[in-house]
Amino acid sequence: MKTIGIGVIGCGGMGRSLATNAHAVEGIEVLCVSDVQEELAKKLAEDLSVTHTVAHTVDYHELLADDRIHAVLIASPPFLHSPMAVDAAKAGKHVFSEKPMAPTLPACDAMIDAATENKVKLTIGLVCRYHATHSAVRELVHKGELGTPACMMVHRIGGPWISGGHHTPWRLERAKSGGSLMEINAHEIDFMRWTCGEVTSVYAAGGQYVQEESDYPDVVLVSLQFENGAVGLLHSSHVSAIGGYGGRVDCEGGSIYFPQIWGGDATIRIKPFDGEGRHINIADIEVPPPVQQEIRVFVDAIRNDKTPPITGADGRAAVEIALAAYQSVESGQPVPLPLFRHSLRSNQVAG
Repeated sequence: MKTIGIGVIGCGGMGRSLATNAHAVEGIEVLCVSDVQEELAKKLAEDLSVTHTVAHTVDYHELLADDRIHAVLIASPPFLHSPMAVDAAKAGKHVFSEKPMAPTLPACDAMIDAATENKVKLTIGLVCRYHATHSAVRELVHKGELGTPACMMVHRIGGPWISGGHHTPWRLERAKSGGSLMEINAHEIDFMRWTCGEVTSVYAAGGQYVQEESDYPDVVLVSLQFENGAVGLLHSSHVSAIGGYGGRVDCEGGSIYFPQIWGGDATIRIKPFDGEGRHINIADIEVPPPVQQEIRVFVDAIRNDKTPPITGADGRAAVEIALAAYQSVESGQPVPLPLFRHSLRSNQVAG
């Protein structure tokens, strides 16, 4: 099996997680890491025992010039994802970009175009597809035992950024982070779209109530109209002192209820209208470590010259839905999708 050389751009918490998990996957070698804060890059290189001539750098272009590196994992702040991904693609490197893909659709499209034009793979780190609850719920819906989905509701709520130790300046600016609907809820938006299908319109209500340091809503209720006729509701919040993460899918023949996404006693309850229901203990669902798995399937796509399961189009769709929600909050009106079409997505169709 050919070893895939990896470079990591961004050595903060997420970059460290990606690098550490990549280091644990067979057939991958982390060759160089980069961060503008040299101490972060140096420490990560040391922790991973990277021994190559240039193990760390403050200039990611130096990493991109290394012919031993086949692919990059990008974990910089979201507003930097697009220029870094475009540079990587032009250098012939395959690209794994953390979510959100980018805060704007033109920036997403630039990533897709660069990957297409330079014939490299592009995937987005929507890792919840590899978590036990998300994958099990989606499988239950797509197996069809409860019939067509009618309504999906997901909540992911908590307190202000500053209360959780995440008071990073770029995180409080929507132009740099994408705001909560992108930086956090890209996962939930993708989960709902992955489960129920394409979204045709978005209506949202919300505002700024507690998190005054940011420039975007800290609570939003997002209503989604799916192409298949189902409806969805996402509750995104930074104003809750009692956090939570869970949801439900109501189908024409019964319901799937998951009040907790994870936790020792978390369960998925499946109840048809007719007949007995059942429970699945989430702790009993065996899945590979999710971050390792998202990197593994990306590298497998490189080796086998296949389209990654999560494409640039998937990342773009999550951004587009979030942008439509922000627009709806501001206008008070439903927003039809697409906001605008991108013409060069031929080899990055939704998975």
